Amino acid sequence: MDRRTIVALPGDGIGALVLKEAIRVLDAAGFDAEYVYGDIGWDFWCKEGNPLPQRTIDLIAKYKIALFGAITSKPKDEAVAELSPELQGKGFNYSSPIVGLRQHFGLDICVRPCHSYKGNPLNFIRRGKDGTPEEPMVDVVIFRQNTEGLYGGVEWSNPPQQVYDALMTHPKFRENFGWCPKEELAVSTRIFTWKYTERIVRAAFEYALKNGYKSVTVCETPNVIRETSGLMWKIAKEMQKKDFPGVQLWNTNIDAQMMWLTKNPEDYGVIVAGNMFGDIVSDAFAGLIGGLGFACSAQFSEDGVGVFEPTHGSAPKYADYKVSIVNPVAMIESACMMLDYINEKNIAARIRKAIADVIEEGRVKTYDMMKLSGRQEVIDMGAASTTEMTDEIIARLK
Repeated sequence: MDRRTIVALPGDGIGALVLKEAIRVLDAAGFDAEYVYGDIGWDFWCKEGNPLPQRTIDLIAKYKIALFGAITSKPKDEAVAELSPELQGKGFNYSSPIVGLRQHFGLDICVRPCHSYKGNPLNFIRRGKDGTPEEPMVDVVIFRQNTEGLYGGVEWSNPPQQVYDALMTHPKFRENFGWCPKEELAVSTRIFTWKYTERIVRAAFEYALKNGYKSVTVCETPNVIRETSGLMWKIAKEMQKKDFPGVQLWNTNIDAQMMWLTKNPEDYGVIVAGNMFGDIVSDAFAGLIGGLGFACSAQFSEDGVGVFEPTHGSAPKYADYKVSIVNPVAMIESACMMLDYINEKNIAARIRKAIADVIEEGRVKTYDMMKLSGRQEVIDMGAASTTEMTDEIIARLK
């Protein structure tokens, strides 16, 4: 195979720790790549007023593929307070660098698999009909629209007059909010476009058909949010009828889905949703397979840029531990999604089997798998460190 160049984005907190372990696994599995490191995250916000420097954007534009650890984000006022003194009062406004990456490169399709590992002590368990415990195996893949919706960033506090005047043309706004002084308003928009809604729905159907899933579920609220959720449901119905008649189409509201996912999670296959609801439902299903330590993701653009990251945060308190205790599986699984994307599926399959073998045997467990709270002392209680878990996965590759 040709040698690849991968942009490595450690980011903040534990991001650097888990990224290093994922690269160790890739090397051990025989993936031949050069890693070029990009600057991203909180330190660059504090020092430069920009958590996503142009030099990093240029690297990703050149090499197209990035492995991303994690970033820290804080509310507006806290972010401004942590700027270097020489940058204070100069109009810098913090925005999430991962959201910035998604919007700059058009990473509109986000894929978040949630698969149970046999033997994982954190797997969801329910009581069966006869009262005995049941452990349904979850095999769900969430397709989340990644660039629009509530996370699109089109929002205002004390909106400009022209925005306020436009809002006042809507009878519901006049009736329900016309009493509120403009300077006391905060407004966030939820924008869906036909083009990118159609892209995420089609990607979900194509994945289901290719990988043998029987159903695609639209998880929105078209009965209440009629225009945006309604658009996704309309597109899905027309597409299923025309192009994917062999794949069942289901419709669940996000609130009801949160209830049903703990009643019958094994019934679901591929789920597609807008940005915020996709975020919610993917975290919820991740909870059934062991939590964010097992939750990986990939995001793609129309022109071939792919960014691969665990869905957990930067957890900065863990980064300061003398011995790292965090679970590296989500990051390693994200690297496997990268391998799938660049057609190195055999290497990805070997790594996934090694992870599965370690978890099923159950001899080596990180603190979360032992159901311990995240303290440094868990190492003395028998929990594997981040490095030890990676070592065990690597050992199973050989």
